[in-house]
Amino acid sequence: MKKLYLSLTLLCFGYFLNAQTLGYNDIGVLFSKEKINGTARYNAMSGAFGALGGDLSAIEINPAGAAVFLKSEFAISLDIRNTKTSADFYGNSLLSENEYTNLSQAGGVFVFRGYGNNSEWSNIALGFNYSIANDFENLWIAEGNSGYSPLTDYYDYEPVVYVNAENQYFENLTDGKNNKYSFTIAAQHNDNLFLGASVNTYDVEYFQRTLTEEYNNDGNGNTLDLFSRQELLTYGNGVSFNFGVISKPSDNVRLGLAYQSPVWYTFSEDFVEYDDEIHLSSTNEIITEYSGINSFDYKLRTPSKFTGSFAYIFSTNGLVSVDYSLKNYSNIKLSNANFSAENQAFENDLENVGELRIGTEWRFDNFSVRGGFHFENSPYKSAVSSDNLEGFSLGAGYKFRGGKVDFSYQKATNTAPYNFYPQSNDVNSAELDFDTSKFTATLVLNI
Repeated sequence: MKKLYLSLTLLCFGYFLNAQTLGYNDIGVLFSKEKINGTARYNAMSGAFGALGGDLSAIEINPAGAAVFLKSEFAISLDIRNTKTSADFYGNSLLSENEYTNLSQAGGVFVFRGYGNNSEWSNIALGFNYSIANDFENLWIAEGNSGYSPLTDYYDYEPVVYVNAENQYFENLTDGKNNKYSFTIAAQHNDNLFLGASVNTYDVEYFQRTLTEEYNNDGNGNTLDLFSRQELLTYGNGVSFNFGVISKPSDNVRLGLAYQSPVWYTFSEDFVEYDDEIHLSSTNEIITEYSGINSFDYKLRTPSKFTGSFAYIFSTNGLVSVDYSLKNYSNIKLSNANFSAENQAFENDLENVGELRIGTEWRFDNFSVRGGFHFENSPYKSAVSSDNLEGFSLGAGYKFRGGKVDFSYQKATNTAPYNFYPQSNDVNSAELDFDTSKFTATLVLNI
């Protein structure tokens, strides 16, 4: 009988804690997002490059922009990201701050010009670019007391219910990247039309480690202390394609239209729950559990994306550029297993999202100054206004013989809930407030 109650203890314990790591619906949204990561010039203008081109990161938005290059070039970028995460849980707020350095972009474009005076195709470009589509590195901590423990524990011959929480602690570490590799071909037709296409491949690795500690009592002097650590490793590959066009209806106006297909991912995951401990004061025993490695394979299809762009060129002095994109997150689909509930949740809980990017650049001889604004709605229908991502950017560049150097600074904020116990309606989610800033430096060399 004692072994039976021990089994019930561990079963109940695992039931409530297995969802500390992200579920498949959250994973689907996470892997469908691509951040503004690229060259410093691109970042400084908040990625508003769909009608401009002439930048290696810009061709990931609209591949027609590769044909805008006047000469072949190579670019490499390094960034330093600082993320502050404030976690509020039942009135207690903890601030975590972390800094990361990455090689965020590297690539080149090769331009082939001149096909005779009678040719309508004056410019052919081949491009390759590596970038970090999404960077998952972060660490944050939440601590507080909800006054209620969702864990109901049974031990020995009589049930002891530990429903009173004294303290709850949660730690979340994430690591990994979604690396993107773009292969582009583009051409210029006459002097006013640019066409391009890209094939993109993705290499994803996402790691999450969660740590939960609870101190509970039954109101009669019996206490229960528990500790649980879980690890989730998700890794895989993906592929997508882009089509784009840029037109020049006048010397000053540029119009762009681009389509990015869904990304078709194939994933494998390894999940481990280990080093679990339950300490019961009534017996002074420590109960431990190890789940072993649980592996699973599945597929994910992200939503497609349409981007319309407009830019106005002020002679050789400067420019203003605007991009607006639409992506319907309710179209996310999981497959290769029974995901009917998750796919229905995508349709019910997510919606079409608009993203606005505005950028400007002004030139003074060999110097350039830049700025931008970025706004993206949260894909969740239940989101509050602060869950929307909003940010600005600044930057400068210097052109020298044979190349240039660019620098940028970006800042963005948003909020999000994180539910420690999604199976329980008695404990509220922690409220997370993200404040992210990033400094990027890029070296461009003509080749």
